[in-house]
Amino acid sequence: MSAEALAFGERREPALLPAFVLAALVHLFLAAVMFLGVRWQSHPPETVVVELWEAPPAPAPVEEAPKPPPPKLEPEPVPVQKPDIAVKAPKPKPKPEPKPAPKKDVDFKKRLNEEVAQEQRAIDEQLREAQRREAAARQQAIAAAARDRALATWVDKIRAKIRGNIRLPGDMSGNPEAIFDVTQLPTGEVISIRLRKSSGHRGYDDAVERAILKASPLPKPDQLNLFERQLELRFRPQDK
Repeated sequence: MSAEALAFGERREPALLPAFVLAALVHLFLAAVMFLGVRWQSHPPETVVVELWEAPPAPAPVEEAPKPPPPKLEPEPVPVQKPDIAVKAPKPKPKPEPKPAPKKDVDFKKRLNEEVAQEQRAIDEQLREAQRREAAARQQAIAAAARDRALATWVDKIRAKIRGNIRLPGDMSGNPEAIFDVTQLPTGEVISIRLRKSSGHRGYDDAVERAILKASPLPKPDQLNLFERQLELRFRPQDK
C-alpha cells in the first residue's frame, strides 16, 4: 500500500464523528421545537351544554294504492313453416281385373245353380206340406177331443135319466156291470134295446131295460152334429 493511501484513510476516520454529532443535535432541536409547539397550542376543553326534549310522533304510514298487475305478455305466434318438399302419398296399386270365365264354365255353373235351386224348392215344398199335414192332424185331434168330451157329456145326461128309473132288486149285491146297445131316432125315441153283456143278475138286467124304455124319449145333444143313432150304455148298481 502506498503512503498516499494510508494518509487518505487516516484522514477519513476523524471526519465521521463530527457528522454524527451534528446529526444528533439537529434531531434534538427538531424534537424540542415540536414539543414546544404542541404545548403552546394546547388549551383546556370547552364545556358542551346538551338540551333534552321529546321527539315529535312519527307520521302514520301512508297506504299505497295497489299497483295494477303487470300486463300478460302473450307469446307471439310462431309461423308454421311449410316443408320445402311436399311428401306425396304413394298411389294405391290398381287391383287386377278378374278375367272372364270361359263360356263353357259359365253354362255349367248356371245349370248347376238351377238344379240346386230346384232341389231346394222341392225340399221347401215337402217341408211346407209336412207342416200343413201336422197342423191338420193337430186340428183334427183337437176337434176329436172336443167331440169326445161333448159326446161324453150327452151320454152322461142319458144315463142319468135312465138311472133315475132303475128299481134295484132286493137281493142285489156287489157292483156288476151291464152293457146295452140302444137304437134311437133323432127325436130321442128308443126303437130297440139289446143286452150286449149281462151283469150276471137277471133281475138287475131287466130293471135296467125297463128304465131305458121308460126314459124314452132320451135327451138330445147340445150340438146336433153329435147325434148318434147307436149308443153304448154301461150301468152299475152303485153308479151315481
